[in-house]
Amino acid sequence: MPAHYLGIDIGTTAVKALVVDEAGEVAAEAEVPLQLSTPAPGWSEQHPGDWWKSAAEAVRSACADARVREVSSIGLSGQMHSSVVLDKADRVLRPAILWNDVRTTAQCRFIADRVGKTGLRRLVGNPSLEGFTAPKLLWMRDEEPRLFDQARTLLLPKDYVRLVLTGEKATDPSDASGTLLFDVRKCRWSEEMITGLQLDPSMLPAVLGSTAITGKLTTASAGILGLPEGIPVVGGGADNAAAAVGSGVVMQGAMQTSIGTSGAVVAPIERPRVDPHMRIHSFNHAVADTWYLMGVVLSAGAALAWFRRALAGYNGTSPPYEELIAEADSTPPGADGLTFLPYLTGERTPHADSNARGVFAGMHTGHERSHLARAVLEGVTFALRDSLELMRRLGVDAAEAIAVGGGARSPTWRQMQADVLRVPVVTVAPSGGAPYGAAILAAVGVNQFGSVEEACRAWIRPLDRIEPRPKSAHAYEQAYKRYRQLYPRLKRYFADWAQE
Repeated sequence: MPAHYLGIDIGTTAVKALVVDEAGEVAAEAEVPLQLSTPAPGWSEQHPGDWWKSAAEAVRSACADARVREVSSIGLSGQMHSSVVLDKADRVLRPAILWNDVRTTAQCRFIADRVGKTGLRRLVGNPSLEGFTAPKLLWMRDEEPRLFDQARTLLLPKDYVRLVLTGEKATDPSDASGTLLFDVRKCRWSEEMITGLQLDPSMLPAVLGSTAITGKLTTASAGILGLPEGIPVVGGGADNAAAAVGSGVVMQGAMQTSIGTSGAVVAPIERPRVDPHMRIHSFNHAVADTWYLMGVVLSAGAALAWFRRALAGYNGTSPPYEELIAEADSTPPGADGLTFLPYLTGERTPHADSNARGVFAGMHTGHERSHLARAVLEGVTFALRDSLELMRRLGVDAAEAIAVGGGARSPTWRQMQADVLRVPVVTVAPSGGAPYGAAILAAVGVNQFGSVEEACRAWIRPLDRIEPRPKSAHAYEQAYKRYRQLYPRLKRYFADWAQE
């Protein structure tokens, strides 16, 4: 029977499952939506049990569509940072606090004061931000002490699903490096950081390689999925790391731009590098002995979704995204002087400011909906360039950018990326994203390939290439300057408004 590999991605808005055959082709895929809970302003939660239910449904659907009753191995990927806290019986104590939750500002200040900027740079290589996992655990200790006293295990989303699949508690370096408790240079939990925050190191799972077999499918879970028991489950990777694997961005000199709910720029590096000001993240990759720099835009595709819903007359079916993007394409680069800051839920890179908010600036009576739409697309793309400029200052650049995510499906948005970032933008096939990367890791884990790099060379092929246009690139330089000037002038107002 031909080999098949299963990739499962625990996203924020959906769980995806993807079946890949031994030639690297996608045999079938399925997606099951997830609900987001916002019990208070700035809060964002999901129940881990919903991840498992949706994962099981997605796997059954994908395997049925692919007409396979067995897979050789399973790989996992998932949203970073979100916290799953279990008691001594491995029961979930509370809904998971997600990566885009901003309730932990006080805990971030506590960490920064206790450890210091130099300590954070030395111990974990990243700043103390609301999105990371450690502040969430401290918030629970401060605000829900009775529940916290029952806490015995801290897991990340994909690793909770691993526990249900296999009964084993483990994570991988790429996901662990987003907790603010992991030494990215030494690739291990930071004892000094953990004890400095007065946390119990026994709460943390074992850290195994992304292609290491971390357990096997239990009888109970196999019955729910409709698969045989004993299938190996590999370590997998954080969503951005797995998506980079899924697009072949696994070695220094490559770069990936991603526009989904959030946005990211990912660039692999051969040795760990930390921005002296920690404006950009330095994480372990899902590839052995490799790291990556990453800049994050919290509202990327989410900014366009907000615009469509709130300002573009969305009535449930109209206007479709394609119509809005076509309107934007009819407007010249720079949106006739209109600038948009996409900081609808604060911003990560480069400002690390949870108080920042979305702004349209420079509006006049000559602006139409098309200008607003273009300004949103440009604002998100300028935010990606902010991350790339920080990487360039650290000596990391790439000859081209591989575009992934929903934004990569739009030729208009890809051309905009090429013009703004000043590099060719490439798409690849299969375009399976993080679950495809998880399937690659699964295949390497059972020795289908000798390395992740070998698997990527065998399975991934280029599709389309868009070159920068000099005239448009020049126009965007002026627009980008306007964009860059806006946040510093509004920063203190954002802080004042947050206190109202």
